[in-house]
Amino acid sequence: MMGLTGKTALVTGAAQGIGRAIATQLAESGVRVILCDLSFEAAAAAAKAIGAEAVACDVRDPVQISAMIDEAQSRLGHIDILISNAGFASGEPNGPTSATDDHWQANWEVHVMAHLRAARLVLPEMIRRGNGWVVNIASAAGLLSQVGDAAYSATKHAAVSLAQSLAIAHGQQGISVSVVCPLYVATPLLGYGEGDAPQTAGVISANDVAKATIEGMKARRFLILPHPEAAAFAQRRMEDTDRWIKGMQKVHDRVQNSDAKTLHDIHKLV
Repeated sequence: MMGLTGKTALVTGAAQGIGRAIATQLAESGVRVILCDLSFEAAAAAAKAIGAEAVACDVRDPVQISAMIDEAQSRLGHIDILISNAGFASGEPNGPTSATDDHWQANWEVHVMAHLRAARLVLPEMIRRGNGWVVNIASAAGLLSQVGDAAYSATKHAAVSLAQSLAIAHGQQGISVSVVCPLYVATPLLGYGEGDAPQTAGVISANDVAKATIEGMKARRFLILPHPEAAAFAQRRMEDTDRWIKGMQKVHDRVQNSDAKTLHDIHKLV
């Protein structure tokens, strides 16, 4: 089992939700943490609450990612753990082709390129030391599909694939890679307030995801599933994809015939 005490970590998208919960639990485990978010004020407030530090970064911008990594390495000496967590979901008005190119590109930049660009910058030092952890927070949408947001699903699939490639290429160099794929989580992304308890079956808390993530890291697992049922869903999809798609078409029809406007609304129909 991997120990965490005395390690250093950079967590993106850490001002709220899953990122904040992971940063908090890492700090409680004796890790020196830097929290990053689009808003420095929000990141600083979250960092102050756990005795950590903060930086600002728009992870769509490679120049800002480079500055973030430089600043974190300067403050920490080196980065042992990269938690690449920043993400968003905004849905699409009327099916996959209705979303604009800008919508698709924003998903690509945040959910794929941000992971890649950060890993590209931290890996050389990790490889030199023969030790390091890259943890990409993806989604069960990267194993299945999110009704109502094709760009989110497609780029989360790409995020899972990227993590696999990193694990394959760098595992023998002492680098541990994990990808975290939760289903529905009680975070602002799903319409919950920060710290709100789950109110619907199948929704877990950000703290639950953080606990599963850290336990998975300590066990050096690649695929971390905070919702164990996601594995069964993915297996059913692989065993009979046609049947699975027919089932998802029924879910899609329920969503289309409802007044669902948010991921939280959609979850209640799934």
